[in-house]
Amino acid sequence: MKLTKNISFKNYKNLQTNKKIFNLFKKIKKENNQILRSMSTTYKDSFNKKKILKFKKYSQIRLFGMGGSSLGAQTIYDFLKHKIKKNFLFFDNLEISKDTLRINKKNLNLIISKSGDTLETISTSNILIKKSEKNIFITENKKNYLTTLAKKLKSEIIHHNNFIGGRYSVFSEVGMIPAELMGLNVNKFRQFNKLANNKQFINSLISNVFNIHQLNKKKKFNSVILNYDNSSSNLFYWYQQLVAESLGKKGKGILPIVSNMPRDNHSLMQLFLDGPNNNFYTLFFVEDKTSIKINNQILLKSHGYLKSKDLNEIKKSQFKATENVFRKKKIPFRSFYLKKKSEEALGELFSFFILETLLLAKLMNVNPYDQPAVELIKKDTKKILVNS
Repeated sequence: MKLTKNISFKNYKNLQTNKKIFNLFKKIKKENNQILRSMSTTYKDSFNKKKILKFKKYSQIRLFGMGGSSLGAQTIYDFLKHKIKKNFLFFDNLEISKDTLRINKKNLNLIISKSGDTLETISTSNILIKKSEKNIFITENKKNYLTTLAKKLKSEIIHHNNFIGGRYSVFSEVGMIPAELMGLNVNKFRQFNKLANNKQFINSLISNVFNIHQLNKKKKFNSVILNYDNSSSNLFYWYQQLVAESLGKKGKGILPIVSNMPRDNHSLMQLFLDGPNNNFYTLFFVEDKTSIKINNQILLKSHGYLKSKDLNEIKKSQFKATENVFRKKKIPFRSFYLKKKSEEALGELFSFFILETLLLAKLMNVNPYDQPAVELIKKDTKKILVNS
């Protein structure tokens, strides 16, 4: 089944649409929802493209941010690296190597935090950025640590949309400024206008949400992603945050687990096939026309079936075999299959997963926009640092 012209999709076994979920989708569409607006071509960016043009001369760009402030841009960079000539470095944890400190190159620095007070972003950027470098701060339009620092450094400040949380911000300035600096076509990511009128996409989405909700009610809480494309790993780490942080509340939730294939066939697949029956699966594959071929000259006769095959073909056979075995064993799964990577295809995937999460939150009766429990650790960390 075609989800869009770019993506083939095999849904969970039960393909029925659901009127209740369809009405929830219509309701979300009618709301003044800044997240959905950011997904459409009519969204007004808070940055001036002409201003951004002057920063395009930089060949090395460093991005400082945690979670949603970084993962969307990392996904775009890795997924579309074949189209990007710039070098991006991401600082998304409290780790800086000594080699990084020795790099003496002109950098453009993007420092991103919605609150402007993210401890890890403040700490890593404090060590690495210099007043003499070009720095762009993306943060809310209010007084916070980063706006104060930006003014002190006389740096560019771009306002983070107050109504879009980090994990939903990939279509806003948080994801689109890095995409612009990568030389990509920002407008091609924003596919919501088309998708909202695509019956096949919407029916597949609603059926998909219905199935996940039913599986969740049957105590299947683990959403295991079997990813057969290495450059899509960050897409699923982005998805992992989106789902876990949006739905993990009131004793409810779904735990997304990213499993990299085919490597994990040799470590985790035994458990997936024959272990506890509490998982449901997403299989993900992308065609790669540049994949390297087997060397026929040193191939033994016993493995003649590998002759002239490339690595992508071998992975595809493993992907199809996994589908076949899951089907026989009645293990619930869905599959995404991409013919090629593009801004449009990635925008469609981002949109699908965001809409899926918002609809599941409505069905589970949880607020998809907050993360109250995480704030407890943030407060306690600050208390320990102040008193140490």
